[in-house]
Amino acid sequence: MKYHHVLSYVSRTLWAMDESKLDDLVSVLAFRAAGHAFTAEEIRARIGDPQPAKASTNGAVAIVPLRGVIAHRMGAMDESSGGMSAERFTGMIRQAAADASIGTIVIDCDSGGGTIAGLIEAADAVFEARAQKRVVAVANAWMASAAYWICSQAHEVVAIPSALDRCIGSLGVFMVHLDLSEKLAKDGVKATIIRAGEHKAEGNPFEAPSDEFLADLKANAVAVKAVFVKQVARARGLTPAQVVAQYGDGRAFSAPEAKKVGLIDRIATMDETIGRLVGKRSGGALQAEEMAVDLAASDDRTAETVLALDDDARARRRRLL
Repeated sequence: MKYHHVLSYVSRTLWAMDESKLDDLVSVLAFRAAGHAFTAEEIRARIGDPQPAKASTNGAVAIVPLRGVIAHRMGAMDESSGGMSAERFTGMIRQAAADASIGTIVIDCDSGGGTIAGLIEAADAVFEARAQKRVVAVANAWMASAAYWICSQAHEVVAIPSALDRCIGSLGVFMVHLDLSEKLAKDGVKATIIRAGEHKAEGNPFEAPSDEFLADLKANAVAVKAVFVKQVARARGLTPAQVVAQYGDGRAFSAPEAKKVGLIDRIATMDETIGRLVGKRSGGALQAEEMAVDLAASDDRTAETVLALDDDARARRRRLL
């Protein structure tokens, strides 16, 4: 794979990623495409842990990692490059939710986002786990775009105090289209596209894009963003319009800013969060009453609102008692 193939991959992909992280991704892909290899320390410095992350437990608390670039089945962005498979993350969440010895799931998130495929399923897995367990997501420290899409589905979203970069939120999607036609013309290179099908090879980098093509890309991005916003809204107890208005419409926030606008529910270290959760009663049924007290103390949502979101879980708990 050559560098122009890397750029082609980036330009053909719709990203749910904080744009500041795309440069890091491109640099890693280009370096690997040229046949080079980063050391583990270099990869960690750029985009995260070079080893495939694994779930762990602390008492009745399952800790599920969500780190680096998120992609459906990784492909070129394999987990050894610091990425995270959305498919594998979904599997870890479902496994923890089905484990009777686990009472709480904590998502340990440090990700600037990724690609679209697999996100709906991952978000649904987290949301569905709420009926069986208490689910808490921690921004440790990045939780942007695709990562927030997934983590917003938890009962509670926490950010560590040092998440002071604007690394939380960034609700939106984007695509980069490369138009190399003018550069090729200056270099004396002419590309001829032979096509069968009116829209075949539409958006290739060798021709200037048509207005129709760009409008189609925009419409697709708007449609995907609508799904993103709808899933965030259902989990956070807001309407889609409120999510757009309150959550920055593509802007990322620091932890204090995120707390102020309601993107997160509290600010605490990972150790503080785990310590708070380990001390709670465990079991397969969600401890909805305890969760409501915690959330009501940490944001403007009332205990009644939180409990209403989990009526089914509380009914199941009563049947178990």
